[in-house]
Amino acid sequence: MASEIRVDNITSLSGVGTITPSATGVEIAGITTVSTLKATTGIVTTLTTNTLTANSTAKVGSGVTLSPDGDVFVTGVTTSTTVKVGGGVTISESGIDASGIGITCANINGTQIGGRRNLIINGAMEVAQRGTSSTEQLYQTVDRMRLARAGVDENPTQAQVDVAAGTTPYTLGFRKALKITNGNQTSGAGAADTIGVSYRIEARDIRTSGWDYTNPNSFITIQFWVYSNVGQTYYFRLSTQDGTSQNYTTSYTLSANTWTKIVKTIPGNSNIQFDDDFNQGLRINFSMFAGTTYTSGSMTLNSWAAVDGNNQFPDQTSTWYTTNDATWNITGLQLEVGPQATAFEHRSFAEELQLCKRYFQKSYAYETAPGTTNSPLNQIIGRAYASVQNRMELQTKFEVEMRATPTIITYTPHGGVADKVEDYSSGNGSASGTARDVSAVRNLGNKGFGGITVSPAQDGVLGVHYTADAEI
Repeated sequence: MASEIRVDNITSLSGVGTITPSATGVEIAGITTVSTLKATTGIVTTLTTNTLTANSTAKVGSGVTLSPDGDVFVTGVTTSTTVKVGGGVTISESGIDASGIGITCANINGTQIGGRRNLIINGAMEVAQRGTSSTEQLYQTVDRMRLARAGVDENPTQAQVDVAAGTTPYTLGFRKALKITNGNQTSGAGAADTIGVSYRIEARDIRTSGWDYTNPNSFITIQFWVYSNVGQTYYFRLSTQDGTSQNYTTSYTLSANTWTKIVKTIPGNSNIQFDDDFNQGLRINFSMFAGTTYTSGSMTLNSWAAVDGNNQFPDQTSTWYTTNDATWNITGLQLEVGPQATAFEHRSFAEELQLCKRYFQKSYAYETAPGTTNSPLNQIIGRAYASVQNRMELQTKFEVEMRATPTIITYTPHGGVADKVEDYSSGNGSASGTARDVSAVRNLGNKGFGGITVSPAQDGVLGVHYTADAEI
């Protein structure tokens, strides 16, 4: 019969360690730990805190091998062309798409994501040198934005307005917008009726922008914030002006009384041409309404085609046009090279103003609209000599070299009368004088003008304000 020793507890002489058997196992207390454990043979020869030293390879499962020198060899790894991280991020061999915002190597290395990106001047609608409200067409309020109309019963109003606080785009830094308010078109929508706004870019600027415009795999991206009190589908188009003009029309849909951000990416086309000059190269037309003279039921959207004056847009609903006081507002207009819309490039007011002066400038203070009465400040004063072709010698230099030789309109400083100067006789220009006719502006170029010929002949002090317009 085998011998047995039965105990309930074994305690060391020091009383530190104990071994207690039980029905479920053995409990051991007071174990002394060591920082290093060594073995003379085997794969693992030294085990220290945070360190495992082996003298041969160790296998971890079927696909991972650890070597004695620290290398890890992995076999049987499955690769994938696309990896989803959560619901909003996709990682692929072409880049990372995060919540719909594409970040690819092409965006970083192939196109601009920093520096001067926006090809639009005054896209935040901050500058309005001519005035802030007008019922006339063409360039009247917000610089670089041109209103066109035809066939209307009552003229629409164009105005620079404030963006309401708390709205988006206000929260993105936009404080001004261009607003078009429809008149009362009592006779309805006629075939030749139209209201629209355009922006025009010099050919050389778009030619040298970095857009490979004859390549269908090269893109420009346009974005803007737009608002209307009439919800419907609207259209805008890009048209080139050199060679055989090309047209690209696209659409967007608005809910009433809601600011909406529109983004469109537009490819190049082999038929596009931009000449190396300062004339109009690319035009962006925003249509509030165009009658059937300018539209067609066969218009193909989102595709380049030769310009056809009778096929500029698809047939349009007349809801906006036949709604008295319908409105359309725009701000945050940006056109950039590349397939992605980057954050709007906010520029300082001073910088935008200087850029605008290439196309329009005036002698008045910024806040003073041309033709304002009792505006002697900043007037140009010179002496007229009847013996020298009745000429008022000025040697006036423009603040910014203009795009081309401008059209000059003169104004009397106190009366605000166009195409005249003010004769102060022997005065100093602080008090009103007599209006005199302007016969000609002498030595006019894109950097300034030399003088003004007045009629009848004058000998004395004359004062004048002017505007210089070199818009496209």
